[in-house]
Amino acid sequence: MSALYTILPHTSRHSANRGILSFIYKNKQGVSGYCRHHSTSKVPSENPLSDAKVKPKSTTPLRRSASASLPIRSNPTPTRGVIKPIFTLATAERYILSRLRTHPDLPARSQALHESWWIPKWGEPGKEGEVFVFSNGSIVCWGLGEAEARRFTKEVIERAPGIEVSSLKEPETEELEFAVDPIEPTRLQGDLIVLGQTSPLNEPDLMPKNLPPMAFPAETLLARYAYSQALSRSTSLSALEVSLDDYLTSMALLPHKLATTGKPGMGRTQLIKKLGELMKFRQLLNLNRENFSEVPDFYWSEPELEGYFKSLAAALEIKARTASFNDKITYAAEAQSTLRQLLTESSTHSMELIIIALIAVEVVIALIRDGPELWHMAFGSDEEEDSKSAHV
Repeated sequence: MSALYTILPHTSRHSANRGILSFIYKNKQGVSGYCRHHSTSKVPSENPLSDAKVKPKSTTPLRRSASASLPIRSNPTPTRGVIKPIFTLATAERYILSRLRTHPDLPARSQALHESWWIPKWGEPGKEGEVFVFSNGSIVCWGLGEAEARRFTKEVIERAPGIEVSSLKEPETEELEFAVDPIEPTRLQGDLIVLGQTSPLNEPDLMPKNLPPMAFPAETLLARYAYSQALSRSTSLSALEVSLDDYLTSMALLPHKLATTGKPGMGRTQLIKKLGELMKFRQLLNLNRENFSEVPDFYWSEPELEGYFKSLAAALEIKARTASFNDKITYAAEAQSTLRQLLTESSTHSMELIIIALIAVEVVIALIRDGPELWHMAFGSDEEEDSKSAHV
C-alpha cells in the first residue's frame, strides 16, 4: 500500500490554517492554463478551535511549486484511496517519552520506534489512524484530524505525569493530507508527498520485528516515520520562532527607553531574566539533541529514507528558518551585551556609593572616638600657656 500527501498552507501560531486550495482547470485546444488560489479567509470546520485567529505563514517552496502536483490532482486513478488528514501538534518544548511506557490509556501494542513513540492504531473503530510522539514536544497524527489530535493530547499526553517539559502557551500546528495509492513511487512532487513503493532497506534490522496491526501499510512505516520526523521538526521550530518573537517584542522598547531616559526601564532582576531567556533560546536551537540543522544519524545507512526526510525538510524551509532564527538571536545578543553593560555599570555605581558611605561612617566614628584627643592636641597647648601667664 502507499499514501499520497497534500501539504496544506502552513498554520499560524494559534491554530491550523484552513486555507482553500482550488484549481481552475481550463481545456481549450488542450490545457490553456491553470490557477492556484489560496484564500486567506477562514473556512468553517467541524472543530471550532480551527477557526480561531488564523495567520498564514510565509510562502514556502511547496506553495510556489504547487503546479508540479497538478497532473496527480487532476487525474485520479482507481488505485488512489480517499484523502485523509495528517495533523501535527506541538504542546511543549520537550517530551520525556519513557513516561509513556506504562500509560494506561495507550494500546498495548504501542512501542518505541527509533526517536519516537509509535501508536499503530488510535481512534474510533473503523476510523483509526496512527500517531508518532517525538521527544521535541510534538505529535504527528496520520489519518486523524485536529479534533482527534487534540483529544489524544488531552487523554494521553496531559494524563502522563511529568511527560511535558516547559509547556507552550499556545500549541503549534501543521496540517497535511494523504491518500492511498499503491502504484506510485515514494517522492515529493510539488506540494504532494507520494508515499508508495519503496526500496528494500540496507539494514533490515531498522524495521521492528513482529509488527502489530496498524492503520496503514507496514511497507511504508519507515517512510511515514521519516516524513513525520521532518514535520515534527518544523512544528517544534515554529514554537521556538514564536517564543523568540515574543522575546524580541518584550525588548522592543529598550532602545527608545535608553535614548529618552538613559535607563532600560526594567529592574535588575528582570534584566537578568532576559539574559537567561536568550541563553535558553541558543541552547534549544543549537545545543539540544534535536539539532535542527543536522540530519539524524538514523538515516546515514538509508539514503532513500534520508531523501524523504531531506525533501520535506527543504520544502518546509527548516534550514533557512534556522538561519533566520540564529540571525535574530545575534541581534538579541547585541541587546544582551547592552544589558550586561548596564548591569555592570549599575553594580559599579552601587559599589562606589557603598564605598563612599563606608568612608563617611568611618570618619564619623573616628571623630566621635578620637575627637577630644585631637582637639586637645590641636588647641590644648595654647590654653595651658594662657593659664600659666594668668597665674604670673
